[in-house]
Amino acid sequence: MRVFSLCCIVMICCSMLSCITYNPPKKKDLGGDLPLDSLVLPDGFKIEVYADNVVNARSMALSPSGTLFVGTRDEGSVYALKDLNGNMQADTMFTLMTKGNMPNGVAFKDGDLYVAEVNRILKFSDVENTLGQEVEPEVVYDEYPTEKHHGWKYIAFGPDDKLYVPVGAPCNICESEDKIFNTITRLNKDGTDLEIVQEGVRNTVGFTWHPQTGELWFTDNGRDRMGNDIPSCELNRATADFQHFGYPYCHQGDLADPEFGDKHPCADFISPAQNLGPHVAPLGCEFVGGQMFPASFGNKLLVAEHGSWNRDDKIGYRLTMVDVDGNSNASNYQDFITGWLEEEEDDVWGRPVDMEWLPDGSLLVSDDFADVIYRVSYEG
Repeated sequence: MRVFSLCCIVMICCSMLSCITYNPPKKKDLGGDLPLDSLVLPDGFKIEVYADNVVNARSMALSPSGTLFVGTRDEGSVYALKDLNGNMQADTMFTLMTKGNMPNGVAFKDGDLYVAEVNRILKFSDVENTLGQEVEPEVVYDEYPTEKHHGWKYIAFGPDDKLYVPVGAPCNICESEDKIFNTITRLNKDGTDLEIVQEGVRNTVGFTWHPQTGELWFTDNGRDRMGNDIPSCELNRATADFQHFGYPYCHQGDLADPEFGDKHPCADFISPAQNLGPHVAPLGCEFVGGQMFPASFGNKLLVAEHGSWNRDDKIGYRLTMVDVDGNSNASNYQDFITGWLEEEEDDVWGRPVDMEWLPDGSLLVSDDFADVIYRVSYEG
């Protein structure tokens, strides 16, 4: 009887939430070199390896002098890469820390490197002058939650010189008693004056500021286990501080959550600037800058889609771009680079995570699956 009852419960849950296959990508034996020729880029663009053997390369931060800092999630390490001979390939790598607690986020400010673990922010002071030395970082703040579910963090300094730090939901879908969850917070670089600046954000692992308006734009990963095709992941625009973007009550701007949606209508919240694909897992985002890309790309925002796991047929595993007009309206969501997903075989060999602009206008892209950092340039 107990077995029968459990089976019935599973069948009912599957019926309500559209049961699908847990389908994470598996490492593919590439037999040596990465198949960069299989990547599809717009005419005139080129992609090459900037650094290899950067295991689990995630968030990046570039210093004004050209040192590239790279955080990891699963590896627990933080790296510093340098291109000493100026050939647009990193030739030296330092390891700043190992065995960290998901040190995903990195941010550079006034000569210091800030690293986000699950529950704390660390600072490596005068970091470029201590590369290669064993340095114990300073703990700037250590009162973030310790939950690891969506606990890895992307961090960045905003135009107000404050450090922005997201706190993801500690679950797939839930109401949290602690208001710190499902938010973007900010604090001074010395760890003081923490405040919640945006709410209703399930899990953002990438954000940036519009170069003209200074408005915050961020990606958000939609909830799982509602089926293959809903909800959409989101690209959001914060027009002011202290806004609410819907989680856990509303998804993609118009879809009430089946568990919590009856508590607040979608009209109570800020709708996405652009709905992205379902389960594409958008992470890093960057407005096109610099002088290398064609002028027609000047109004575009690029998004790194890490790729689906909660979907029968994989989706994402690409860079996409969204047009942003003079009124900050988003449209024309389309591919920029594809090919890390071999769709006919449902095989994956790469998963883009974050992006960073080099001074020459070329674009760095981290890949925590292929363990490399790419450089995307335009040759016309």
